[in-house]
Amino acid sequence: MYYHFRKWSRDGSLKRVWQGSLTAIEPLLDLSELNLDGSHAIAKKGGESVAYQGRKKAKTTNILPITDAKGFIIASTGLVAGNHNDAYNLKPHLQAAFRWLKEQGLSIRGAYFNADSAFDTQEARKTCFNHGLRPNIPENKRNRKKNKRGRKRSFNDEVYKHRFTSERSFAWIDKFRALLVRFDRRDLYFLNEHYLAFAMINVRHSVSEKG
Repeated sequence: MYYHFRKWSRDGSLKRVWQGSLTAIEPLLDLSELNLDGSHAIAKKGGESVAYQGRKKAKTTNILPITDAKGFIIASTGLVAGNHNDAYNLKPHLQAAFRWLKEQGLSIRGAYFNADSAFDTQEARKTCFNHGLRPNIPENKRNRKKNKRGRKRSFNDEVYKHRFTSERSFAWIDKFRALLVRFDRRDLYFLNEHYLAFAMINVRHSVSEKG
């Protein structure tokens, strides 16, 4: 079984399974809001993109899935070592995720992009603007005692509260033991385990949406 899993990981089959799930649920998607958040997996055996994370007190790998307003997983970043902050190398990751969405024929122009203050960087906001999204990120004061100079950034608190619809999807991800604790040393295989889980979660979520 693992032989076929590795084969399908290398040839992109599992990513296409996730892609197929997006095609199947496209009528159910609500792309007026996109939500970004991170999920750390403890890495028991080390491996690629693994490093010590002080908050977890363990070696971890981080991945940043993007969900729509209903919690469907529609895009994702690659894997990032746990010792980096959430905004590390964020620009190329966001660019790749937004290109992926457009390649699937999904229109994201005009959507709110919800993320917490850890992602409040100039590069992240500029990338959103370049792709026609409206960044809805609370300002990270970074220990400043006074407000930053200049025009106040646009922020919709009511829309931001909707970001927590993604927590249900993260809870489902955590039910996959192979994703909750990482044993694969190779990034390629661990990432493809996520693709398979994303597809299963989207199908499960679509069934509940249809009632």
